[in-house]
Amino acid sequence: MDIRNIAIIAHVDHGKTTLVDQLLKQSGAFREHQQVAERAMDRNDLERERGITILAKCTSVIWKGTRINIVDTPGHADFGGEVERILNMVDGVIVLVDAAEGVLPQTKFVTGKALAQGLKPIVVVNKIDRQDARADEVHEEVFDLFAALGATDEQLDFPMLYASGRQGWAVEKLDDERKDLSPMFDLVLRHVHAPVLDKEAPFAMVASILDYDNFLGRVLTGRLEQGRARLNMPLKVLRPDGSLVETGRLTKLMGFRGLERVAIEEAEAGDIIAVAGLTDATIPDTIGSPEIAEPLHATPVDPPTLAMTFRVNDGPLGGREGKKVTSRQIRDRLLRESEGNVAIKITESQEQEAFEVAGRGELQLGVLIETMRREGFELTIGRPRVLTRDNPETGDKEEPMEEVLVDVDEPYTGVVVEKISRRKGMLQDMRPSGGGKVRLTFHMPSRGLIGYHGEFLTDTRGTGIMNRMFLGYGPWVGQLEGRRNGSLISSADGEAVQYALWYLQERGTLFVDPGDKVYLGMILGEHSRGSDLDVNPIKEKKLTNIRAAGKDEAMLLIPPRRMSLEQAIAYIEDDELVEVTPTAVRLRKRYLDPNERKRHERRAADSEAAA
Repeated sequence: MDIRNIAIIAHVDHGKTTLVDQLLKQSGAFREHQQVAERAMDRNDLERERGITILAKCTSVIWKGTRINIVDTPGHADFGGEVERILNMVDGVIVLVDAAEGVLPQTKFVTGKALAQGLKPIVVVNKIDRQDARADEVHEEVFDLFAALGATDEQLDFPMLYASGRQGWAVEKLDDERKDLSPMFDLVLRHVHAPVLDKEAPFAMVASILDYDNFLGRVLTGRLEQGRARLNMPLKVLRPDGSLVETGRLTKLMGFRGLERVAIEEAEAGDIIAVAGLTDATIPDTIGSPEIAEPLHATPVDPPTLAMTFRVNDGPLGGREGKKVTSRQIRDRLLRESEGNVAIKITESQEQEAFEVAGRGELQLGVLIETMRREGFELTIGRPRVLTRDNPETGDKEEPMEEVLVDVDEPYTGVVVEKISRRKGMLQDMRPSGGGKVRLTFHMPSRGLIGYHGEFLTDTRGTGIMNRMFLGYGPWVGQLEGRRNGSLISSADGEAVQYALWYLQERGTLFVDPGDKVYLGMILGEHSRGSDLDVNPIKEKKLTNIRAAGKDEAMLLIPPRRMSLEQAIAYIEDDELVEVTPTAVRLRKRYLDPNERKRHERRAADSEAAA
């Protein structure tokens, strides 16, 4: 059977997964009247809850006797590693662009990677049914982007389609009849060439996706680069440096048929397959016949830019709510994650029973922590910090820089520019983007973006959209302004009491309710001033037998500010930690004892003065 391999790439929320839904429906991958969930490719609980794609996944459809393997990819810049490694599995890409929002940073990032690999793009302007659609302008933006990314003449001569993924139609010209997605299928068959690979050579493939199955164990997915794979044939696995990892047999061979992985007897070069039964093989190892001498080339992934410290939960409430609380369990889980997620790096920290986890951004590491807490882990997480490097020529310290694209309503431009310039952001461009909105482009250090997103949403009344893309490394910009407010810190262990909290709410914003467990050194709220304040949240009213003339005041509490995991991680300062358990997210000081805190503050001040 003829084969085509394509990936769908786009910025977040431009409609990739919704379009794949329609492609599956219209190709007959589902039975008539079969109940299929919306965004069927997002099978993970976190993906469903957040409405985003986190992991790259494969599916396949049959159209006019040709098998089209489709890879759905995440849109967030933090998960860019997922997209980078699957591009060597495909022969063409569908670049999806929102008809109103146009070209955004992640579109730029993944398209640059695809063009560099020589892939031929098909551009689809999606959501053409939107009121504020501007199809012609977006077409020009895409052309300018391709030219700026150094596309070849062949790549610049890209075909265009206008589509609505939700309604399930695509057309070549805007005034064509809007019927179904058959123009897209036909275009893929015409424009994307079949894989030109040697089917007679010994079998070999590069593992690009690793996942775990409760029944099959480790499942490795990749494209068959040469030869034929047969069930029960002997195998060996080579690392990229040529060293032998393991030998074995191909006990489980699976192909993608619609949403399912189906056991098959044989596959030939060009097909995307999944293999199971190997114990040590990982990404980007080469799996092949015993006669293979050299490993296949694997595309290197960009290095991580942000790191967090994962520690055991050593607080007073540690070990009460989770099942997995030891450093050994945390270590094993992190190492397992780093096998399947090539954009993450794990190193032992200098602190006792702690690990440095480096990744692409707060969201990527936040998703990992959320996954671990649902598995029953208890952790304490340190403040995110950027990974610096020394310039190879000058020896100067450099830090990661980001391009930030902000879409805001006109009245809020002043406050956004002011806040970002405080964080050492440099305004590059400012232009109207239609509908009373302004598009601002900044270049700023990644450090400046840590903890800013929540503040940005508050400043723009929730209407602003901020997108970011890693630019490269630039000179160290010096000290950045941190959080302006101090913390309300508990000075006692026990349960928070309404009477005490009522008096404390005048001092700032509370994070706890009456009845919540508190302990010495736990952060109860945000102080209205710049300094930290130790407070007693368990103080109860002293009862006497003397009747007061006035009645008791009605002690009405303002509802506390509840933070999500990502907000808590972005909120903390260097001397604070986030305690994460299956049932709670708490903030605490690194050193719980106030005397110890003061001692460490004095030491830090002395070392700064000496420097």
